[in-house]
Amino acid sequence: MSHHHHHHHDLASERMGWAFFLNLGFTVIEFIGGMLTNSTAIMADAIHDLGDSLSIGLAWILNKLGNKSATHQLTYGYRRLSLVGALLNAVVLVGGSIWVLSMAIPRLLDPVMPHTEGMLGLAVLGVLVNGFAAYKLSKGKSLNERVLNWHLIEDVLGWVAVLVVALILMVVDWPILDPLLSVAFTLFILINVVRTLRETLKIFLQGNPDHGMYHRIAESLQAQPEVADVHHLHLWSLDGEHHVCTAHIVLAQELTSAQQRELKQRIAEQLAPFELAHTTIEFELPEEPCRDT
Repeated sequence: MSHHHHHHHDLASERMGWAFFLNLGFTVIEFIGGMLTNSTAIMADAIHDLGDSLSIGLAWILNKLGNKSATHQLTYGYRRLSLVGALLNAVVLVGGSIWVLSMAIPRLLDPVMPHTEGMLGLAVLGVLVNGFAAYKLSKGKSLNERVLNWHLIEDVLGWVAVLVVALILMVVDWPILDPLLSVAFTLFILINVVRTLRETLKIFLQGNPDHGMYHRIAESLQAQPEVADVHHLHLWSLDGEHHVCTAHIVLAQELTSAQQRELKQRIAEQLAPFELAHTTIEFELPEEPCRDT
């Protein structure tokens, strides 16, 4: 299991590294292209992509640090640093989306005809580069990778919008299409990122990451014939992937050491399918008062 998680962590780090260098390299191209085409829209997108690059770089560093072993001070290790990266990136993306809207909405009242040929060339390159980076990160399962993937999907949708607008504006004089499409895709991304941000905040507050899993764990513990009651059952997550479970189990009768070992083994087998990162089960004898009540 340890080797599997380490391999998964290495793949996540590799995917984020790809996304960082691709995004940073294309941001440089955007700044040059924006100056050559005299396009304020492309320059604005370049600034937004620069923010994305910084966020992805930060998440990449935090993800690497998250694989460090636990210490006496950080007894669960550094996995929650990856969650910090997910939170920071979500906040940056929400702020960036609001900033894009603040630029696009005024242009609805005063649309400007862009340089369509330059837009078309950069749009094709933007879709290819950001699309490949988004594809690399789409294989990830962590909250960190999911938030970063929304960064890149936002960029892909943005360049698709630029591509469509450039093609249409080569035929008709409708410059208002540019801000309209920008507002549409930005609102779409904003809604999804806010949903992910809420999930990240819930994990920070040690909320239950999976209500169905919580009830199934409770039922599996209560189903043991030696168990009279289950209380103080807590299920929370380190980073959205690695869950922690603790519970107090009141025994129906006093058990010998051999019987307790057999019950512990059976409980471990019952909990194995849930793939919990950490479990702490405390036995309480009949009539014994709970010290945490």
